[in-house]
Amino acid sequence: MAEHDAGESATDGMPRKKFSGKKLVLFVILPLVLLIGAGAGVFFSGMLDSLLGKKEEHAEEAHPAEPAAPDPHAAPVFYDLPDMLVNLNSAGKRPAFLKIKISIQVSKPEDVPAIEHVLPRIIDNFQVYLRELRLEDLRGSAGMYRLRQELLLRITAAAHPVKVKDVLFKEMLVQ
Repeated sequence: MAEHDAGESATDGMPRKKFSGKKLVLFVILPLVLLIGAGAGVFFSGMLDSLLGKKEEHAEEAHPAEPAAPDPHAAPVFYDLPDMLVNLNSAGKRPAFLKIKISIQVSKPEDVPAIEHVLPRIIDNFQVYLRELRLEDLRGSAGMYRLRQELLLRITAAAHPVKVKDVLFKEMLVQ
């Protein structure tokens, strides 16, 4: 019988052995993980598009041409917002009011119609913010600076494609 078993193994070629855990990881799983990682790297780097011959329209859309640098000697463009009168958030029985005149500086004269187009949204954002202010929030130069920064942030969000450079206070009266 021993000869019979030896004969069978000789005719089959090599005796059948099971893969051990280390060999399975080394020869099967590790190359599979490396191939998947390399494929993901090629896909996310964008090299796959060029290898497949796809046009690079997406890159042109994502990065439009840089606008020309503004002329530093050009006259600044200002737009006066309508006067606003809001009552402030006061804890006492006596109401407090804020009257404010604001002018905004935009990058170029072509931006003025875009600002006028979204003016209701800008005024609404300002009114909502200003009504929540307390008298303590407006005291001192630090209060004025915080108010300027908050208003600039809100107008930048409301007039998004337009670049607003600054918010200027023409008049501010707290009563």
